[in-house]
Amino acid sequence: MSGKIKLLIDYGNSLVKVAFFRDDKMVELHSFDRLISSVLRKLVNNFRASHGIPGQKAHALLSGVREVPPEIITYLTDEFEYLRLDHKTALPVIVKYKTPETLGQDRIALAVAASGLYPAENILVIDAGTCITFDFVNKNKEYLGGGISPGILMRFRALHEFTGKLPLITQFENSGLIGNTTADSIISGVLNGAVAEVDTLIDRYRNEFAVEKILLTGGDMIYFDKRLKNNIFAHSNLVLTGLNLILNYNVGK
Repeated sequence: MSGKIKLLIDYGNSLVKVAFFRDDKMVELHSFDRLISSVLRKLVNNFRASHGIPGQKAHALLSGVREVPPEIITYLTDEFEYLRLDHKTALPVIVKYKTPETLGQDRIALAVAASGLYPAENILVIDAGTCITFDFVNKNKEYLGGGISPGILMRFRALHEFTGKLPLITQFENSGLIGNTTADSIISGVLNGAVAEVDTLIDRYRNEFAVEKILLTGGDMIYFDKRLKNNIFAHSNLVLTGLNLILNYNVGK
């Protein structure tokens, strides 16, 4: 599939990302709160006009952790050599998860990306998004599983919704340890608590599983990458990197 264009769509919890890849390089990326078929069709047509897609159908991979509109699937089926990622999709890693049918497709993609970027190493991937997820893949390309914790915005929302008077924090920056207002105290507790949680879990993974590489990704990674005491490698769009590797594995480069 050398030199050919691939379309990757990631229906995440918060955003829908649409990416065009040529081989292993992302050449265009778009993000939406929601995606409708007419918008996707326009994106594809514009891309065809500006970059050129060979006459035969291009390959597409769809991953979704939330419901995908049926018209999107119909469009992809009609216009592309289309693959939908699920627990039966062939992968370049061995999934040891006991309930693979419940495993989030974003977590699968992260494990594949980590193994592809750093082969023959024990890797912990931390995705700081709607949830904070921890995923471990070993040097034998075995994905063992990990953990799921509430993300930063979820923590702010929980403090507001499960108390009588605490305000909902929607705008915030990195905080010091001591908050001298209620809002600052919430920000301090949530941000410093989340960082301490992640650092502690990293230490445990290092000690128990001999982790050699730690990758950080996700929309909220900016609140972690400069504050974690552990050495980490920040990677944006790591899920899309993994989806591209999965598509390559299934259709050949």
